Amino acid sequence: MTPPQRILFPPEKIYMDWQQIWRPGAGLYNLGSTCYINVILQCLTYTPPLANYLLSSHHSQFCHQQGFCMMCIMEEHVRKVLYSSVSAIRPRAVIKNLKFIGEFKPDRPGDAYEFLCCTLSAMQRACLSGSIDLDISSHTTTIIHQIFGGFLRFRVTCLSCQAVSDSYKTFLDVLLKIKAASSLTTVLENFVTPKQLDGKKCLKCSKCKKKIAASKRITIHHTPRVFTVCLGRADVRSSRKISQVVEYPEYLDLQPYVSDTAGELLLYSLYAIVVHSGHTCLGGHFFCYTKANNGLWYKMDDETVDGCDIHTVLGQQAYLLFYIR
Repeated sequence: MTPPQRILFPPEKIYMDWQQIWRPGAGLYNLGSTCYINVILQCLTYTPPLANYLLSSHHSQFCHQQGFCMMCIMEEHVRKVLYSSVSAIRPRAVIKNLKFIGEFKPDRPGDAYEFLCCTLSAMQRACLSGSIDLDISSHTTTIIHQIFGGFLRFRVTCLSCQAVSDSYKTFLDVLLKIKAASSLTTVLENFVTPKQLDGKKCLKCSKCKKKIAASKRITIHHTPRVFTVCLGRADVRSSRKISQVVEYPEYLDLQPYVSDTAGELLLYSLYAIVVHSGHTCLGGHFFCYTKANNGLWYKMDDETVDGCDIHTVLGQQAYLLFYIR
């Protein structure tokens, strides 16, 4: 948590509201088994601060990277989608460079959450390209980390002497176990509920000088501008999907889940979701709902883009949720 030695992108130049208003952009053709790619590309395209930055061409103007650059690819993609006069386009540049993004192949099904993580990582690497000898804190000042990134705090409290030890970890998204929870708020409450560490999980207390039972609590220490959540629907014991309904709100207050709960409301608004249909996590189909820059919601299912209302959006079996502050 030391201050960065260098600011890679000035935060005052991040615009959270759309700088231009259009009709919804083009759909994306499925080029094999690429629905998991299409939904992430659409959700990122309709992330206002990211789209504003990409449409400014700021990155490509100063990019000296040879060969693959995820930021340059996304600049070209977002511009094509939002400025296109056709109903659907082929995301060829992304598909062509899949091997540089992660272990994906266009003719094999993939997971949308895994593709999101790899895409954000590739964009983060592109923003750091050419920056030599940067301290770790400066890595969190890229445009990508300043939009999607936050910090989690891990607080361990010795149950004998009450000594407290804190550690911190950056995140670009949060994976949540849904267990038997029926709502996102319940899932988040479970996430920040202290867990007891005893038996084999005991940690050595620096004050007691021995291994002793402790409690561990995770909280959101620094909230991101865009809060991205994956509702973990993969059953770790099998390949089957956890299909239970988890309700999620249009507006989410993160204040109860941060380290300092005494502050004001931290209100976020839902702007995109990804849905998976199918009985197992290894197959099936992905589609998404996004809130376009005209303020209206659309169902985006590969090349098809149809208008819908918020009630339809809130009634889905969501897999990924995108909230903006």
